[in-house]
Amino acid sequence: MEKYKEKAITVLSGGLDSTVATALYKDHYDIHALTFNYGQKSFKMEISSSKAICDELGIVHTVIDLPWMGEISGSALTSSRDVPEMKMEMLDDEELCHETASLVWVPGRNIVFTAIATAYAEAENAKKIIVGWDYEEAITFPDNSEEFLETFNHLLFIGSPEEIEIKAPLIKSNKKEIVEIGKDIGAPLHLTYSCYLGDEFHCGVCESCLRRKRAFKKAKISDVTRYMD
Repeated sequence: MEKYKEKAITVLSGGLDSTVATALYKDHYDIHALTFNYGQKSFKMEISSSKAICDELGIVHTVIDLPWMGEISGSALTSSRDVPEMKMEMLDDEELCHETASLVWVPGRNIVFTAIATAYAEAENAKKIIVGWDYEEAITFPDNSEEFLETFNHLLFIGSPEEIEIKAPLIKSNKKEIVEIGKDIGAPLHLTYSCYLGDEFHCGVCESCLRRKRAFKKAKISDVTRYMD
């Protein structure tokens, strides 16, 4: 007889962080994955990757369309504005990364995603929400930080009648460590997608691609991702 598993909701983009976070809990919870289409340039690849990841992990997958987010954001991720190109050495320039982050910032994204995940959690009697927030991205994106996690959990404690907790298992990890964790637990890293542009081949020069490249290189782990360069 199969042991009963508590339900959980995961916010899954198809990228490294959310995939590894989800895989960490796949044996502990009955997981329902949510992937958001908010008009991002990479939405087709993100949705395709997320579906493949969910099939691999054996979990339920739902795509939620949020067209208004893209319409109001003005972000380079959702508009005709060019996504900034970078070089590997630029990743260590915190001030520059803050500047580029402002160009790809989507207003309220993690607040909206987590709020919707909360609604699903309440409706499905899930006690956990799984997210891929991590230390490296928190340096430039405040909605990945420990403070944001703690504050949102406090908000749930006050504002939800259910005992729901956000689990961010990578909140203290950098990308290299995330790749290592993913490799150790057998997460489907080969199915993940990281590029901001949304082409079949990763561009290799956006910040997300470069962080992925650096992480696999530092971890000395082979990445099957195909790059344009």
